[in-house]
Amino acid sequence: MTNLISVMTAVHGPGAHYLPDAYKSLLAQVLPDGWDWQWVIQEDGETDEVRPHVPDDPRVSFGQGRAGRAAMARTMGLSRAEGEFVKVLDADDMLTPGALARDLSALLANPGTGWATSRVLDLLPDGTTVGFDQDPPGGVIERGAVLEHWRAHDYRAQVHPATLIMRRDLLLALGGWMALPASEDTGLLLALNVVSEGWFTPDTGLLYRKWPGQVTSQAAHADAGEKEARMAVVEARAMALASMNGWRFAPQ
Repeated sequence: MTNLISVMTAVHGPGAHYLPDAYKSLLAQVLPDGWDWQWVIQEDGETDEVRPHVPDDPRVSFGQGRAGRAAMARTMGLSRAEGEFVKVLDADDMLTPGALARDLSALLANPGTGWATSRVLDLLPDGTTVGFDQDPPGGVIERGAVLEHWRAHDYRAQVHPATLIMRRDLLLALGGWMALPASEDTGLLLALNVVSEGWFTPDTGLLYRKWPGQVTSQAAHADAGEKEARMAVVEARAMALASMNGWRFAPQ
């Protein structure tokens, strides 16, 4: 029997042409014997723009649904995720060689951790990369540490939610991604952090593409009123979970 990592990708029309690059990065992954990946691609909408870019591979599952932003698309995609672990891969990003193996090694070697992240490099339009200069040390991330840092650094976490891998049962228990127009992955990261220890791998695990059409580059993403509301509900959810002292991830 093959053990699976379900790689979860939400995509909409403008970013669909990047899917082949994401696929190449998946093909470059080498996993231990007995492990493989499943790629769950969920279109945020029902158009003819995405399917032509979906690779013909039995490990790929493609679905469509009513448009509702990335959070809803990913959560709908969970209906087809069969893996013990769920790995985020945005349609316009790429995994680095060895990323999935490092993720898997961290979670299997530390069964008390519910999630893991890794270093990320921004991939600029000219092909150059820029790293984050405040990465935490590699190893265990204690419960509440990400929330504390996020609150003290103007809503910026010290680890990147686009690199998340998590245990599927924990992801489901938390309800998937937050139903927000943006910052839904940050909301999930903080929720994971307050109920479970995590892990940070200092090796670069993701190339995070910067391009004009990405959602985070749009003016609406920086709207002060919306951002304040997003951050308020993200923090309130994390604080509510943290206050439930008996609510803590305990692997079976």
